[in-house]
Amino acid sequence: MELDFTSAAFWLAVGQIILIDIVLSGDNAVVIALACRNLAVDQRKKGIFWGVAGAVSLRVVLTTCAALVMNLPWLKVVGGLLLLWIAVKLMLPEDEEGEDIEASAHLWGAVKTIVVADFVMSLDNVIAVAGAAHGSLVLLLFGLAVSIPLIVWSSQLILRWMERYPVIVLFGAALLGYVSGQMIFTDPGVLGLLPPLPAWSGKLAGAVGAVLVVAVGRWLEQRILEKQDVAIV
Repeated sequence: MELDFTSAAFWLAVGQIILIDIVLSGDNAVVIALACRNLAVDQRKKGIFWGVAGAVSLRVVLTTCAALVMNLPWLKVVGGLLLLWIAVKLMLPEDEEGEDIEASAHLWGAVKTIVVADFVMSLDNVIAVAGAAHGSLVLLLFGLAVSIPLIVWSSQLILRWMERYPVIVLFGAALLGYVSGQMIFTDPGVLGLLPPLPAWSGKLAGAVGAVLVVAVGRWLEQRILEKQDVAIV
């Protein structure tokens, strides 16, 4: 996809990247808070700044590498299948998190904790954003440049929104399903096995992925909550 600010497809892809970052990066704010909670008050801002800077830099490098190799045959299939599971898991009730995040009383210890934890937690984000960028490095970097400041400065607000309006998570999971469906369908290896298909086939594959994620996610969610004797509202 070319960098065309007047193209609706360009801004749609940017919107997908931003929403994916918001939905999948909400918990990273919790990691930052936990890692810096034992720092002196005058060092917390430094810890947050350098931790976020290191984590963001690592994420940009990883996502760029993922976007560059995404066009190799069958890699999109693997990434798409993994993203389908990530999307379904996003809808499931979560256990208490954060207990294994080590708080440090030293600035660089907290920074290291933030970077390592963000790396582990952001692998799903890397795959999803690379898929939404459709192989365009410029679009990828533009989308990240727009979304990262939003996440850094509005992370607590975003977390409250997601808790108050669960439909945001549902919509985000459906979007991940849509992206994964398109990733699998547009894999060069898959396309080589299929006859020529209409241009809208990719969107149909994305829609199938979105419906599949919501259906499976709701079914698994219901089973989990029934075991916990919790009624779904």
